[in-house]
Amino acid sequence: MLESMNEKICEYIKNIPSLPVSSGKVMEICNKVNINPSDLNYVISLDPVLVGRILHLLNSAYYGLGHHVTSLVRAIIMLGINTVKNLTLSAAILETLPKNRDIKGLNMNGFWLHSLCVGVTAKQLAKKQGVDSTMIEEYFTSGLLHDIGKIPINAVLSADYLLTVSAADRGQKSLFAEEDSSLGINHCIAGSMIAKAWNIDGPIANVIANHHNLAGYSGSDKNILYNVAIANYFASIHETGFSGDRFPEKPDAKIWKESGINENTFEELKETILDEIEKAKIFLNICEDFPQKTSL
Repeated sequence: MLESMNEKICEYIKNIPSLPVSSGKVMEICNKVNINPSDLNYVISLDPVLVGRILHLLNSAYYGLGHHVTSLVRAIIMLGINTVKNLTLSAAILETLPKNRDIKGLNMNGFWLHSLCVGVTAKQLAKKQGVDSTMIEEYFTSGLLHDIGKIPINAVLSADYLLTVSAADRGQKSLFAEEDSSLGINHCIAGSMIAKAWNIDGPIANVIANHHNLAGYSGSDKNILYNVAIANYFASIHETGFSGDRFPEKPDAKIWKESGINENTFEELKETILDEIEKAKIFLNICEDFPQKTSL
C-alpha cells in the first residue's frame, strides 16, 4: 500500500512540467564565479514573458523601489544578481506548480499564506541578524518554497492526506511525524524529489530537504536553514495560514542560541511581518478567493 502511494507521488512529480529553459539558464549563469549584469540581462531578455513578470514584481510594493523601473539591466544592478536569480526562480516555480485549489486534503490558500509568512519572517530574522543584503532574498525564497513537497502529496493522496492532518491534530503530533507513520513518505522527501527534477540546489534545496532535520544537517547553509525552521515554527503556532501543522516541533535550544533569536522576536516583528506579507502576495498572483487581509 505504502509502496503504491510512493509510486503515485513519483509519477506525479515526473509529470510536473519542467521549469522554463530561460529560468534554467539564469540559474546556470548565476552560479558562475564571475558574471556581470549584462550576461544576466541577455539571458532573461530572450524570454519576454519572464522579462514582464520580473519587471512586474520589481515594480510592486514588495520591493518598494520608489520609482518605476523599465530597464532590466538597471534593475539587476540595483537589486543585485542574487536577488534577481531568486526572484526568477520563485516566479518560475510558482507559475509551474499546479494550483490544486479545489483539492480537499490541504487547503492551498492557507498553505500559501503560511509559506509567505515563513518566507517573510525568515527574511526579517536575517535582517535582524545583519545578514548581507545581497543574501537576504535567499531567505525569503527558501521560506516560501520550504513546504513544496506537500503539493504532490496533497494532489495524489488528497483523502489520505486529510486523514493524516486530522490524525496529527488529534494526536498532537507534528504533521511531519504523522506523514512518516501514516503515509510512509514525508514532504521533505517529496520536496527533494521536486528540487532534483528541477535542478534546484544550494540553500533552497537544503532547506526543502532538512527543515525538519536540523540536528542532522552540518552543511554551510545552517543559518538559512535555522531561520526558516524558526520562522516555520512561529507561523504555525500563530496560525498564519495553515500548512496542516497545529503542533509543530519546537527547534532545540541550541538552534535558538546559534541563531541569536529568542521566542519574543516574532512579537517584536509582528507588524512588520504582516505588512510584508501583504506586499509579498504579488508573488502568488493572488486569485479572488485568496484572503486579502492577514492577521495574527
